[in-house]
Amino acid sequence: MQYSSLTQQLHELILENYPVKYIEKGRYLFQESTPSNELFYVLNGKVQISKIVPDGRELTLRLCSGNELIGETILFSELPKHMMNAKMIESGEVIAINKEQFEQQIRQNSKLAIDCLSWLSAQHRKTQTMFRDLLLHGKKGALYSTLIRIMNSYGVETENGTIITMAFTNQELANFCGTSREVINRMLADLRKQNVISMDKGFITIHNVDFLRTEIDCENCPIDICRID
Repeated sequence: MQYSSLTQQLHELILENYPVKYIEKGRYLFQESTPSNELFYVLNGKVQISKIVPDGRELTLRLCSGNELIGETILFSELPKHMMNAKMIESGEVIAINKEQFEQQIRQNSKLAIDCLSWLSAQHRKTQTMFRDLLLHGKKGALYSTLIRIMNSYGVETENGTIITMAFTNQELANFCGTSREVINRMLADLRKQNVISMDKGFITIHNVDFLRTEIDCENCPIDICRID
């Protein structure tokens, strides 16, 4: 079970009551502003959670890769509409959960209700800290924060630094920061010149994470909060 995943009891409840579907890469589980009575539990594969801002740019908020519940904002709301887009960027298995049935199961079991509330609280804290970095530290802070979060999610320690095992294009990094690829290109070039990071075919190695943390006044959040998954 990975960081910020559901408890074992919630995991088993979902597996026992709802069917598993295989969803191919490129398909949307849901799109922003569409009505829905379903939320989704990702077993494997990768799902990108994003939002299109008014000027047409895409802001990526999460990458979910397993044991993650998405679309949770529709819970206990009337006439629910999804607030984000959820797109499969790697094919995998997903469980579609009926909103009303799931809500009834939570109401009937206080332990499940507490588990669900605890998980929702963790997701809210993740979102709050992400927007804090975006708002307080500008584009540079957004990139540095994103690199730290990606490192915490996909980083592996080596003698030469922490290598991020998932490749990212500059455009994908820009989407996490809500800015343009050109801006990210310049900032990454500066970090490479300072030997803070190096890049090879989209794979980033972070050599000096303390520099990134100092630049954004890192508050040393728990690792289960400072992640992108």
